[in-house]
Amino acid sequence: MSHRRYTPVTRREMLDRCANGFGAVALAAMLAEEGQSASPPDKTTTPPVKAKSVIFLYMDGGPSQVDTFDYKPLLQKHHGQDPRQAMGKLEPTQFANFGKVMASPWKFTKHGQSGLWMSELFPHLARCADDLAVVRSVVSKSPEHTAANYFLHTGSTFQGRPSAGAWVSYGLGSLSKNLPGFIVLNGGLIPPGGLDNFNSGFLPAAFQGTLFRPGKSPMANISPRESTDAAQREKLALMARLDAATVERLGAHDALESAIANYETAYRMQTAVPEITDISKESDKTQALYGLDSLYAPTRTFGSQCLVARRLVERGARFIELTCPNTGHDRWDQHGNLKKGHEDNARAVDRPIAGLLRDLKARGLLDSTLIVWAGEFGRTPFAQGADGRDHNPFGFTVWMAGGGVKGGVTHGATDEWGYKAVQDKVEIHDLHATMLHLLGVDHTKLTFHFGGRDMRLTDVHGEVIHGILA
Repeated sequence: MSHRRYTPVTRREMLDRCANGFGAVALAAMLAEEGQSASPPDKTTTPPVKAKSVIFLYMDGGPSQVDTFDYKPLLQKHHGQDPRQAMGKLEPTQFANFGKVMASPWKFTKHGQSGLWMSELFPHLARCADDLAVVRSVVSKSPEHTAANYFLHTGSTFQGRPSAGAWVSYGLGSLSKNLPGFIVLNGGLIPPGGLDNFNSGFLPAAFQGTLFRPGKSPMANISPRESTDAAQREKLALMARLDAATVERLGAHDALESAIANYETAYRMQTAVPEITDISKESDKTQALYGLDSLYAPTRTFGSQCLVARRLVERGARFIELTCPNTGHDRWDQHGNLKKGHEDNARAVDRPIAGLLRDLKARGLLDSTLIVWAGEFGRTPFAQGADGRDHNPFGFTVWMAGGGVKGGVTHGATDEWGYKAVQDKVEIHDLHATMLHLLGVDHTKLTFHFGGRDMRLTDVHGEVIHGILA
């Protein structure tokens, strides 16, 4: 996909040019119909497009890197010892409860031709090892959930900044006129920090995440209340004329114009969304691939989300985020009962994620779909109390797949304890820069003027992680 140079018209010009008041539909919606950028970077300097869509698998609460993808045999050797004596100086933790050095309860083995180390928590995902680019040296700026969630989602620890999905939607629009560019499939848990993790911040409101609930009715009013399509169109036409007159009288107002754009998109979604979220017509084989035949309800919930995500990608959604299902634990946030909590959470997502990767690959979509698996931080290599792990922002693991990423590779490293990143440290800004790069966007050029300066997702930071690029 190439970016075409587009000179935006003013809102007043747009109103004058369009008949029946429908010119009041915001520029964002117009461009989304053609998959164009709302603020297209200069095509002479943009990176090549590798990915058309992103599926962000958000692992709420912070999975433990030393129990999943970062094998540290030294923990077994020093298991049960005082970490301050074995490891030396320790950084302050969220709850300042320093237990003993804690070996992983799960065995690690090498998988795939690449020999990627993975724990037995992910037996299905292990079969996709050669598709994964595992980054073991990610760091965060906060050890607290809310601030770390904002940082992961928006590039800032402060509330109110645009989410990465909103930036992608703003920069590239949607590939479908029937869908918003940024969709959140809620498995049942809204992360700490709330809906501001999916907000548009200072970007126009049309770019905020659209939340889909689990089940057959993913959105309010998804079924029309009018008896005929003509009656509904008449209502929309009247609303557009009234709104256009208000804009003409009072001048431009983002909230109003975004609402107008959303009316039109919502009308088209009433036809598109029920069909997309109805997975009953998928074959039994496909449903089983995603774990929908599982006896474990959270697996079925997350499997349905992953299957809907694939269907959204097929229909042109640009950025799709999946949140975790409710497993009866406090997300991946195991300050106690680590074994039971991580096993149940892994059981919920392992088979669906592996099914998503295999299904996208079989349909020829993995090469154009970037998959990102990440929590807001990791866990300590020493225990909190007897059987938990505290928050660790100093070194944790994120993996990516598809969409221009090398498979079967690792990047960066933590120290021998799995505690701190010591090689090729990766900031969240670098992760965001890499995501945009693979979508064909130079992160330094995707800007929005606000507060007296040109703002961007990566602020004044960010380097592309070239070591994982295909």
